[in-house]
Amino acid sequence: MSVRLIQVALIGWIFAADAHSTDFDRLAFYKHLHANPELSFQEQKTAALLAETWRKAGFDVTENVGGFGVVGLLRNGDGTTVMLRMDTDGLPVEEQTGLSYASTARAIEQTGQEVSVMHACGHDVHMTVGTETALALAERRNEWSGTLMVIAQPAEERGAGARAMLSEGLFERFAKPDYNLSLHTLANLPAGQIGYVPGWMMANVDSVDITIKGIGGHGAYPHNAKDPIVLAAAIIMDLQTLVSRDIHPVEPGVVTVGSIHAGTKHNIIPDQAKLQLTVRSYSDATRNTLLQGIERIALNNAEALGFGSDLAPVVTVKDEYTPALWNDPDLVARGVAVMRETIGDDNVVEVSKEMGGEDFARYGRTEDNIPSFMIRVGVVPEAKWQAYQAGDMSLPSLHSPFFAPDPDKAIGTGVAAMTAMAIDLLQP
Repeated sequence: MSVRLIQVALIGWIFAADAHSTDFDRLAFYKHLHANPELSFQEQKTAALLAETWRKAGFDVTENVGGFGVVGLLRNGDGTTVMLRMDTDGLPVEEQTGLSYASTARAIEQTGQEVSVMHACGHDVHMTVGTETALALAERRNEWSGTLMVIAQPAEERGAGARAMLSEGLFERFAKPDYNLSLHTLANLPAGQIGYVPGWMMANVDSVDITIKGIGGHGAYPHNAKDPIVLAAAIIMDLQTLVSRDIHPVEPGVVTVGSIHAGTKHNIIPDQAKLQLTVRSYSDATRNTLLQGIERIALNNAEALGFGSDLAPVVTVKDEYTPALWNDPDLVARGVAVMRETIGDDNVVEVSKEMGGEDFARYGRTEDNIPSFMIRVGVVPEAKWQAYQAGDMSLPSLHSPFFAPDPDKAIGTGVAAMTAMAIDLLQP
C-alpha cells in the first residue's frame, strides 16, 4: 500500500465518518505520531499525514517545501495573517518510557549509522496541538477574519528546516505573516500550565570543528613527534576561560567541547585530533567574542607548543548557525492577557530563558522583523509533578529516553492557548 493510501486510511481512523474538528481524536493522533517518529529530513510519512488532515479541514495545502515541509493556508476574508508553526522531526534516541505506544522505530542517520528514533523533544505534542488548533479555527471561521497559515517544518533538531523553507520562498510563495506563533514543550512545568518568556528566550547556536594537526610517532619517543592530543588538551582547558574571562559577567555564554577523537593505540602518537564544539550566546557581540576567541586560543596554543605554521589548527564554524529566539514583548503581553482569560491566571507563568536553540527564531528575524511568540507547554503528569515537588524523584529532561508527557492535558491546554491567541490576532 502506498504512503498516501496508508495516510488516508489513518485519517479515517482518527476522524469519525463525516467528522468535523470537534471529533478529532487527539490521543489517537498523538499516539500514532509518537510511535512513528522520523529523523530530520526524513519526515515523509509524518508530512503526508499532516497534509491530508489539513486538507480534510479545508486548507489549501502544499507539500515538499524545504524538504518534507508542509504549508497550509486558510483564507477567510480580509485581515491579518497569522502563522502557526510546528516542527516534525524526531531524535536518534532509544525510547525507554515503557509506554504501550512507545517508539520502536529504526532509521539510518546522516552518518550512515542505524539508530533508534524517538520523539524525545515533544514534537509529537507540537504537531497535535498545532493541528487541533488549525481544525478548531477552521470550524470557528465566523469568529475571525484574515489568513491562517500553518506550517509543518522539518529538521528543527538540525537547525536547518526553517532556513530550508525560507530559502524556498515560504513568505514569497504563500503569505507573509503579520504574526508568528509557535509552542515548545517544557519538561519541568506541570501539564495544564503555559510558560512564557518576554524578549530573549533561546540562544544563538553555533557548531565549531577544530582539526589539530600533528606529527605521529612512537609513544615512547615523544620528542620525535608533535602530539596533537596534548595540544587538544591545552586548547580544551583554555577554552574554559572564554566565558569566565572574555565576556561580561552578566552576559550568557556557553562553550562546550562535545566530542574529541584522536589515536588508535596506547603507544602510538597520532598525527591528528578532532574537536567538536557547541557555542551558545544571545548578543551578536558575545557570539563574535566567543567565535574569535576559539580560533585565537587554538592558534596560540599551537604556537606556544612549537607547532609550526604548517601544523596550525584549522577552525571551522559550521554553516549550521541558529539565531537566538526573540519573543516580541508587546505580542507576549497581548498573548499572556488572552491566555490568562482562557485558562486562568494561575496556569500562565513566566519561566526562565534557556541556552537551548530553536530555529523558529528565523521566521521573525527576517528583514521585516515579524513579531513572534513561542509559548512553553507544560507536560509533566500530575503524580510525577507532586513527587518531584516533594523531592522524591527527578524529572527527565527533553531529549531523555524517559521523556513521557501527559498528552491529553498538555495538548488540551496548548490548543486552548493557541486558539485563543490566534483568534485575538485575527480580529477584523
